[in-house]
Amino acid sequence: MRDVIAAIRRGWMLVVACMVIGGAAGTALAVVTPTTYRASVELFVAAETNGTATGLIQGRSYVRQSLESFVDLVSSAVVVDPVIDQLGLAEGDGTLEARISAENPPNTQTIVITATDAVPSQASQLANAVAQSFTQVVESQLQAPPGTDGVGLLRVETVSPARVPLEPSAPDYRVNLLLGLALGAGLGILLAIIRTIIDTRIHTAEGVESIISAPILGGIPFDPDSAKRPLIVQESPRDPRSEAFRRVRTSLQFVNFEDRSPVYVVTSANPGEGKSTTSANLALALAEGGASVALVDADMRKPRTAEIFGIEGGAGLSAVLAGAAPLSALLQPWGSGRLFVLPAGAQPPNPAELVGSPTMEATLDTLRQAFDYVIVDCPPVLPVTDAAVLARFATGAILVAASGSTRKPQLIDAAKALSAADVRLLGVILTKLPTRGPDTYGYGAYTYGMTHQPTDA
Repeated sequence: MRDVIAAIRRGWMLVVACMVIGGAAGTALAVVTPTTYRASVELFVAAETNGTATGLIQGRSYVRQSLESFVDLVSSAVVVDPVIDQLGLAEGDGTLEARISAENPPNTQTIVITATDAVPSQASQLANAVAQSFTQVVESQLQAPPGTDGVGLLRVETVSPARVPLEPSAPDYRVNLLLGLALGAGLGILLAIIRTIIDTRIHTAEGVESIISAPILGGIPFDPDSAKRPLIVQESPRDPRSEAFRRVRTSLQFVNFEDRSPVYVVTSANPGEGKSTTSANLALALAEGGASVALVDADMRKPRTAEIFGIEGGAGLSAVLAGAAPLSALLQPWGSGRLFVLPAGAQPPNPAELVGSPTMEATLDTLRQAFDYVIVDCPPVLPVTDAAVLARFATGAILVAASGSTRKPQLIDAAKALSAADVRLLGVILTKLPTRGPDTYGYGAYTYGMTHQPTDA
């Protein structure tokens, strides 16, 4: 039920649209429906008896057994044809019969005859004429079967004659509107649920946990201005996104079981899921906590770290791996001095071979000895093999998945690719999580930071 409610909340615009269409269709149907009036007459059917208790019981039983056939008799030709002659109607081929109906209320000896017509007076006139014809047929042609003790002829009395109706019976604008809204809402809910079922995109942490066994390290709320202020931990420390990166920093303390400094490879299934921004802010959060951190941009195909930090990126990791420059000469300090950034450098023709080389392994070992943490920003897993190759030299890999963008099959394939390369998957970080609606990330929902407006620092 919780999933159904979430699906409805996620597709509320679809539900509203279907309700509007349904209400409009119901109203339009009422507009084109001809105006008709209904008039009803109530008849009481009884049997003459000899007054004894046995006769009364048999008479009542006989009448009640006959009422069902009497209801069908009302719209039969033997009743309707005299009405046509009496009122001078030109109807035939069953059209008049279709305008006449009868019913027997439960546990009664009454029959209610209803006639429908476009003119109010003609509706009441037709109902009374049919009742009169029915009475004559019953009293003149139908009687108790021979030998029935104490039961005589049947008698039909008019309890309530048909009166001229003052209000039309159709169309009923209110009923049509409510019915259209109800059907539209039902259709909208059904479509919302179907859309949720066929939607393979990841929206919540539960969606990740249902497909892979890796833990959720944290969730980063969506910020429409993230491109303008990518280093949110530095620019706005009280922002909810900054708090989210600090929670990821705390989670990382429980995934490193090595005695030496950890090397975390940060990657994603596809481009555009926020891995570079996540790597940068995670490095800032670790440095903010007092640790020495090295951030390495190993995405030599589409590097972004130099752009994010606003530093020179012409020389970097590619030069180190090619032996053109020493590592110490290309590490650039940033901020308070606890964070050092190694840009990707010039784009080489063979990035996969470089990141999988012994030189890359030696470079990471050097960084391990010099820093408390090493964060490596790698290309996405599915398009290229760089991340899977490089992660073999690291403590493990961290997958970044974007809410509403990354699809479950893609995340599964990314995890399988890392596993096939014998890489330990440390966990998943969810980015671009909505701050409102059914997919709001649970942790941030009850932190005071989520209720405060972001302030720049």
